[in-house]
Amino acid sequence: MKYILLRLVIAVLLVLGFCAAVVIVPPSGIPVLNYHQINDVDENLLTVSTAEFETQMTWLEEHGYHTITAAELADALEGRGSLPNRPVLITFDDGYIDNYTCAFPILKKHGMKATIFIISEYVSLYPNYLTWEQLLEMQAHGIEFGSHTVDHNVLTELSKNSINHELADSKQTLESRLGRRVEFLAYPCGYTNEDIKARVSAAGYRAAFTVDLGNTHVGDDLYALNRVPIFGAIPHTMFRFVGRLQCPRLAAWLENVQRSLIRSGHTGLAEIMPSI
Repeated sequence: MKYILLRLVIAVLLVLGFCAAVVIVPPSGIPVLNYHQINDVDENLLTVSTAEFETQMTWLEEHGYHTITAAELADALEGRGSLPNRPVLITFDDGYIDNYTCAFPILKKHGMKATIFIISEYVSLYPNYLTWEQLLEMQAHGIEFGSHTVDHNVLTELSKNSINHELADSKQTLESRLGRRVEFLAYPCGYTNEDIKARVSAAGYRAAFTVDLGNTHVGDDLYALNRVPIFGAIPHTMFRFVGRLQCPRLAAWLENVQRSLIRSGHTGLAEIMPSI
């Protein structure tokens, strides 16, 4: 009973905080949305359905958001460029083929930009991943590409030589095949540390993205930029999309509380905690 009451109290506070954030206090910083797959086949947290993605992009458009590239974000963070009102960076990790077949038509329909982080060794090799021809076509329509390393190995588990290989060789391959500089990286699984960040900089990247939940602000570490993961295959997907976009700090706080409860052995309490 006490758990139920606690859940109700937290839920009420969550709704009140959400309403205040949306109506009264606009969120600070620049949201960098993080997607993976967009399709109507896979049902997992990394897959947003085509209809849901369409609804989310329509919501952004109707609420005055303007999509930007990672290069435009970096320029602004470095004080060398300005951004439109309500900027948002849309990113995809891994380079799944449905980014071309499902997400790309919707982005074109709405005139939206996006950045896709590519696992270079997977391109034109595995059937579920993009081909070089598809990358070139998307690039011609304003889609920007970055590195997600050579093989998607977790960098914190590799030797220094292997880290350098994952960073440098993926960048070189992408630049050679796309004919453009590749200046941005997304860490596999979001894991990094100070040594890896220094190697990312030395490899010639301007900035790198984690999966830490939060908006990006001027003064943030360019090699540990936050993003806002967008999940699928869950109830109330649109509520969670708007909640994470408008209340990233609240979403991050709830997520951290759940993780702390799990680490301390209070899994039952963690399960009844609301989240967005």
